[in-house]
Amino acid sequence: MAQDTSIEWTDATWNPVTGCTKVGPGCDNCYAERFAERWRGIEGHPYEQGFDLRIWPSRLSQPLKWRKPRMIFVNSMSDLFHKEVDRLFVDAVFDSMEQANWHVYQILTKRSSLMRDYIKTRYGSSTVPSHIWLGVSVENDAHKGRIRHLQQINSEARFISFEPLLGPVRNVDLAGIAWAIVGGESGPRARPMAESWAIQLRDMCQGSDVSFFFKQWGGARPKSGGRLLDGEEWNGFPWQIVPAEIMESLQR
Repeated sequence: MAQDTSIEWTDATWNPVTGCTKVGPGCDNCYAERFAERWRGIEGHPYEQGFDLRIWPSRLSQPLKWRKPRMIFVNSMSDLFHKEVDRLFVDAVFDSMEQANWHVYQILTKRSSLMRDYIKTRYGSSTVPSHIWLGVSVENDAHKGRIRHLQQINSEARFISFEPLLGPVRNVDLAGIAWAIVGGESGPRARPMAESWAIQLRDMCQGSDVSFFFKQWGGARPKSGGRLLDGEEWNGFPWQIVPAEIMESLQR
């Protein structure tokens, strides 16, 4: 299944894997789990299994059917590097991305060491193709070690999602990072984000020449608190890492 999305920093989502398990406090109020569990037991629904992990071989060819280039968030409803996703299926996902290379793919994980190890096995000393962007989620200072794993990958298209931002993340080494997204948590049990945490990250990004995107304050609904930080919208995007042959179509 692939579909348009309301996520501000991408054009579409593609979910060859759905379902996941929790690995940190950023997962406590997972929006994807909340959505998927609404349909558990509904026969014939894509989420009749709720948020249990499931692979979807039938969805592997979807990017090839989209002829116009798009930014595609891969597995918005899962984590491609979940330990129970067979590596051969991960290979198949990467094969699809390499074949449909007129899109930009945005892969986000909390299982950063598994992503690093997989990428090193697949590409060796070669650079990851520039249309495949690799990112990690970091919710607080205790989990910023994921950034170090990301920096150990040979890629020019590394990004970080500080969402939901649940605490300050101090003294971040942003060497080799192209883009940072910051956002507060949303949903019925949303935990508040302090303005100082977001401003601190913005300032670190500006000092390191990293594109900075402020997604939302969060609250009961994603748009409850708006998108202004320090009185401004921050819509930074790393256009410099978009492959030249894709750039023109994406900016139309």
